[in-house]
Amino acid sequence: MRNGVPFSTLEAKMAAPPNKAGRIVFMVIVAAGVGYVGFNLISDLSGQETASMLPFMLLALALVIALGFEFVNGFHDTANAVATVIYTNSLNPQVAVVWSGFWNFLGVMLSGGAIAFAIISLLPVELILQVGSGAGFAMVFSLLVAAIIWNLGTWYFGLPSSSSHTLIGSIIGVGLANQVVSTTTGTSGVDWAQAGSIGKSLLISPLIGSAFAALLLLLAQRIIPDKRLYSPPEGDQPPPLWIRALLLLTCTGVSFAHGSNDGQKGMGLIMLILIGTVPTAFALNHAVTTDQTQEFIAASKEAAAVFERHAADSPASTDPRSELTAYLRTRTAGPHTLLATGQLIRDLGVELSSYGLLTKLPAARTRNFRNDLYLVGESIRLMQKSGPQEISPSEWNTLASYKRHVDLATRFIPGWVKVSVAIALGLGTMIGWKRIVVTVGEKIGKDHLTYAQGAAAEITAMTTIAAADSFGLPVSTTHVLSSAVGGTMAANGSGLQWGTVRNLLMAWVLTLPASIFLSGTLYWIFHSFV
Repeated sequence: MRNGVPFSTLEAKMAAPPNKAGRIVFMVIVAAGVGYVGFNLISDLSGQETASMLPFMLLALALVIALGFEFVNGFHDTANAVATVIYTNSLNPQVAVVWSGFWNFLGVMLSGGAIAFAIISLLPVELILQVGSGAGFAMVFSLLVAAIIWNLGTWYFGLPSSSSHTLIGSIIGVGLANQVVSTTTGTSGVDWAQAGSIGKSLLISPLIGSAFAALLLLLAQRIIPDKRLYSPPEGDQPPPLWIRALLLLTCTGVSFAHGSNDGQKGMGLIMLILIGTVPTAFALNHAVTTDQTQEFIAASKEAAAVFERHAADSPASTDPRSELTAYLRTRTAGPHTLLATGQLIRDLGVELSSYGLLTKLPAARTRNFRNDLYLVGESIRLMQKSGPQEISPSEWNTLASYKRHVDLATRFIPGWVKVSVAIALGLGTMIGWKRIVVTVGEKIGKDHLTYAQGAAAEITAMTTIAAADSFGLPVSTTHVLSSAVGGTMAANGSGLQWGTVRNLLMAWVLTLPASIFLSGTLYWIFHSFV
C-alpha cells in the first residue's frame, strides 16, 4: 500500500512466471534465431585461411561481450517501455514484456546503419584503421566491458540510467586513454565535434521529453473531460478501451524505436570487431553488384577531378594516406589535403577497375582498401561540414554521390548481425525488466501513474526517439521516458519523490565520468598486456 493505492495484486502479477506454452514458443523462436546466426556466421567464415585459431577465438570472445552489452541494454533500457502499460493495467506484465521484446526485435531488424556508424566515428581514427591490432582489440574490449559494468551496477540499484550515455562515455574514455598512452606518436583522442553533437542530442532529449509530456497532459485535461483518465486505476480495472489502445500503440512505438535506435550501437561495434578479426569476409560489402561497381568507378573519376581542379597549384602529396589521417586527427586541412584526397580517390578507382568487383580484391589488400575508403569517405564528410568554400554546389553533389558509393561498400550490416543483436536485446527485455519498471512506475511520482500520464509519457518518448532515429542521432530511451513521467507528475500536481529524482539525477550526472574512468582504466590495462 502506498498513498492508499494497493500494489499487492500487481506485484503478484509481476512475480508470476510465464506459462508453459509461452516458454516453449519462446525457446523455439530463440533456438531458430541462434541457428540462423550460427549457420550464416559459419558460412561467412568458411574458406578463411589464418595462420592460427587466435583470430577466431578473439572473434568469439568479442561477440559474446558485444551481445552481452545488448542483453544488459535490453533489461536496463527497454523496461521503460512497458512500465506505463503495466502500471495502468493495460497489459498483463508477462504479456507486456514479451510484446515489447518482439517489437524491439522488429525495430532492430528494420533499422538502417546511420547511428551504428555515427558511434564508430567517435573513436580515434588510428584505432579504427588498426582495429585488428592489439590496441584495436584493447579498445573494443575496454569500452564494452566498462559499459556492461556500469549498466549492471545501476540496474542492480534500480536506477534507469542511460546505456547510450554509458557507451558514449566509454568511447570518450578510450579516446582519452589512447591519447595518453600514445603521446610519442601523436595519435588522436576524441572527435570532440562529433561527441558534442551526440552529447547535445542526449542532453536535450530528456528536457524535451519532460516539457512535451507535461504540455500534452495539460492539453488533454482541457479537451478530454473524462475524469477516469486522470485518476489512478482501481484494482485490476483496465483503462477505457480507446486509451488502452493508445497506451498499447505507444508502448509498441517506444519498443520499436528503441530497437531501431539502441540496437544500432551494438551492430556498429560488432561490425568493427568483424572487420578487425576477419577482414577478408567483412571489410567490404560483397553484395555490391557489377553495375554498382562500374558506377563507383565512374563516380571516382568525377570526384577525383573535383579535388584536382581545386588543388591544381598544390604540391602533390608523397603519402596521401598519412595526409588524410592527419586531417581527420587534427580536423585542420593542410596544403596537400585536397590533392591528397583526389589522389587517393583516383588510385582506388583505378585499382577497383583492374579487378572489376570488390570480391576479386586480393585478401591481403582487402583491409587496406577498406581503410583507404574510410579515409576518403570521412574526409569528405568532414569537408561537407567546414570544407573549402570554393567548391560549388554542383561539385558538392558530385562528392556526395561518390560518398554514397563509399558507404555502400563499407557501411553495411549482415542480416545475421541484426538477428543476433535483436535476440540479445529481446532476451534482455524479457528477463531483467522488473527493477527498472518498479522505479518508473512507483518511485518517480508520489501518486500512482494515471492513464493520461502513461499515455502522455509514452507518446512523448515514441515521437522523440523516432525523430532522433530519422536524423541518425542516438538518444536515451531511459532519460526520455523517465523524464516524461516526471513531467506529467509535475504537471498533474502529483508531486515527485525527490529521493528518487535525486538518485536518478546523480546516476545521469555520474554516468559519463564513471564510464570514462572505467573504460580509460581498462584500456590502459589491456593496452599494457595485448
